[in-house]
Amino acid sequence: MMTRQVRSLWAVLAGGLLLAVVGGCATHVERMQVSEVKDLSGAWNDTDSRQVSQEMVGDVLSAQWLANYKQSHRSPPSVIVGDIRNLSHEHINTETFISDIQRELINSGKVEFVASKEQRQEIREERKDQDINAREDTRKAMGRELGADYMLKGTINTIIDASGSTQVRYYQVDLSLISLVDNRVVWVGQKKIKKLVENSKLRF
Repeated sequence: MMTRQVRSLWAVLAGGLLLAVVGGCATHVERMQVSEVKDLSGAWNDTDSRQVSQEMVGDVLSAQWLANYKQSHRSPPSVIVGDIRNLSHEHINTETFISDIQRELINSGKVEFVASKEQRQEIREERKDQDINAREDTRKAMGRELGADYMLKGTINTIIDASGSTQVRYYQVDLSLISLVDNRVVWVGQKKIKKLVENSKLRF
């Protein structure tokens, strides 16, 4: 039979082992600057989305179509972002990318921006409700929406070259600006990103 001293020693050792296991499983959280670049997996991330949107919006706003438009119009062109399809091998939140593009376009002050299809539908429902329930002097009339002059559409593609645990991940973003009056493509932009990923566990 164990003596009282031996049982006490085992209890201390077991308690220490339990604390070590719990401590090893503890979650460590470190605050980061939103603008800080941190590539953990090599997959598309917030830095890619931000940099691509900034560069491509800068490109589209410096292209000749905008100068041509200003020559014949007093007000700036109105733009809407259409579908940006993810044709890549991985899950990419295109809504975040679209939001980054919208922010860059609006903050540029060079174009006016039209709400998305889903946003417009919600706003129209609100106008219908106002037409019945709101005071007359505060109602917002139907039929006064700003129509978009151009739609921005695009795709995100990837090419993966892998050998063992090493990958080269190539991203290509293609955007087109299309006139809603006559379907003319007035601008085409392309941005490429290439990443070498060692010891990759990413699937494709």
